[in-house]
Amino acid sequence: MSVSAIFGTGIATVASSPALRQFQVPKLGNGGGVGGGMGMVIECSSRPQKKSTAHHRKTRPKKTQPWDIKRKPTVYAPLPPLPPD
Repeated sequence: MSVSAIFGTGIATVASSPALRQFQVPKLGNGGGVGGGMGMVIECSSRPQKKSTAHHRKTRPKKTQPWDIKRKPTVYAPLPPLPPD
């Protein structure tokens, strides 16, 4: 099983052959041997999904009809006073 089959994207690695030096990918990180320097290229998703609240705000029903746009919220009668304790 290849790495690209696991991650679903192509991953470029640094070539160590002198004949392939022109195709080298610059190393990531500080080059100090700790952390980066693996020579892997990580790509971001081209079509990321919206988070749930952003999705619901974008796709909620919009008022398009004039009669619906002019409609005001319902006005209710005031509540009766609370009973004594």
